[in-house]
Amino acid sequence: MLFELKLESHLTGVSQNRGTGEIKEGEILGSIMKAEAVESGEASTIIATPKRGLNRGISIADLILRGFAAVGTFGSAMTMGTTNETLAIFTQPLIRARYNDLPSLTFFVIANSIVCGYLVLSIPLSIFHLIRSEAKITRIILVIFDTAMVELLTAAASAATVVVYLAHKGNASANWLAICQQFDNFCERISGSLLGSFASITMITLIIFASAVALSWKY
Repeated sequence: MLFELKLESHLTGVSQNRGTGEIKEGEILGSIMKAEAVESGEASTIIATPKRGLNRGISIADLILRGFAAVGTFGSAMTMGTTNETLAIFTQPLIRARYNDLPSLTFFVIANSIVCGYLVLSIPLSIFHLIRSEAKITRIILVIFDTAMVELLTAAASAATVVVYLAHKGNASANWLAICQQFDNFCERISGSLLGSFASITMITLIIFASAVALSWKY
């Protein structure tokens, strides 16, 4: 009888020790899991911070480039649109050179005006991206329209470049004479307007690339 009581107490102690060991093991495992969760959360926060910083920097560059491109297209349209020179020759009537005498230069003025208006209207969205750098849908919309605008501006600037080249050099095969020796002010103004337009093309292209980099990040 005494032996049975000792055996029962021994088994009870063993079961208690096992239970205590299981509780300790459970506490250790829980602590390890909590530590891993904290470390993963800190790691995700560290990774997310550079992403936000990069997107904010891209948004600032987007706003600055968009403003300069708007100024460039506005200056090109104004310079070309106000180009007008009259040449007085004693033996002939007055000869006048105007941008609207050539369809390519007229298209240039219209295209620059459209792109300038678009860039001004897109500045509020660019400011919105500066505040909400994680915005994605509006950035995609801007990339689509930016691409269309840079194509329009490139087509207009290319067409005007051909006219400017012929005005400076002429074409003996087509019997087109160079007119810049007579209309020097006219040629200087139309040549200067091309510089602003091509500079704006470069800036809008940089905007598109910057937006593509921002969209490549997974939020």
